Amino acid sequence: MNWKPALEGMTPYKPGRSIEEVTRLYGLKEVVKLASNENPYGCSPSVKEFIATDAIQHEIYPDGYASLLRSKVAAKHDVSEDALLFGNGSDEIIMLIARALLGKGTNTIMATTTFPQYAHNAKIEGAEIKQVQLKDGQHDLEGFARAIDDETSVVWVCNPNNPTGNLIPSDQLLAFIEQVPENILVVLDEAYFEYITADTHVDSVTWLGKFPNIIILRTFSKAYGLASSRVGYAIGQPEVIAHLNKVRSPFNNNSTGLAVAERALADQAFIDQCRQVNHEQRARFTQYAADNNLHVFDSQTNFVLLEVPVDADQAAEKLLQQGFIIRSGNALGTPGYVRVTIGTEQQNSDFFAAFDTLLVVEGSMK
Repeated sequence: MNWKPALEGMTPYKPGRSIEEVTRLYGLKEVVKLASNENPYGCSPSVKEFIATDAIQHEIYPDGYASLLRSKVAAKHDVSEDALLFGNGSDEIIMLIARALLGKGTNTIMATTTFPQYAHNAKIEGAEIKQVQLKDGQHDLEGFARAIDDETSVVWVCNPNNPTGNLIPSDQLLAFIEQVPENILVVLDEAYFEYITADTHVDSVTWLGKFPNIIILRTFSKAYGLASSRVGYAIGQPEVIAHLNKVRSPFNNNSTGLAVAERALADQAFIDQCRQVNHEQRARFTQYAADNNLHVFDSQTNFVLLEVPVDADQAAEKLLQQGFIIRSGNALGTPGYVRVTIGTEQQNSDFFAAFDTLLVVEGSMK
């Protein structure tokens, strides 16, 4: 086979371990998954009611234009319908951007550590990857600006950042975008937008009229609780969206996903409730870290990156044995830390009790 040379040495994305796998391997009666930043409160009741009716015509192809969902998302963000692109999760949109804009002779800029699919897709397309080291978990936007050159095609900004959870102050992000040449696409990946509670944060959608070279990614997988439905979307200038549509597969969203996303979007009270309880439980992690002299990154998401007193893989394994699936920082590029999804009040209390076992070092607490 004449595989692309770029594939040599690459590994497929490795998802977190499933509840079913851990239950079978460890013989546990109860397993809590806190590894993939899913919504522990599920999805909107209206979504559950719709799914129970099984009202989808399964023999009919999906609406390739996502007409109903498109009109409602456009109304929510006060943008034109042709300013939207829907994908099989925002992951697919990342792939489409790389496919449309990256290749040999181009480069792309991103943080390290950040969401790995930016670099993964860029490498497949043969682009040069420029990674700028985080500073205290935050994007080094001055470093980003210095890295831009005539071959730069795409800049990726994960905000809040995964896996650190940090939110870039809006004034700093705006000042950076103002420096970027208009022929370079700036991708603002905002998968965790609905969890932001910072009073000073500015919705980047309001910047679209001033900056034609930005595109904003959102998803129904996180706060909306529809990870299995795989629906994400991008908001950008119609000209940018039109070019990306040229590399989009037809019928890339399934009918069920489109229908449940439409209903989830209508229940903003559910999102408001999830944001509030997540904010309250996030504060518990901050307090737990302070009480035990552990570092935790300032998060505006539904997860935290928490310091561990032992090797991160060892910590993940010991927590796994107690029924908690989390992500080792060794796999994320953040050794010495684990990434933990913020669960329900009871799940978090149980997690803290399990984590306490890591703090016992030679008979004493850290």
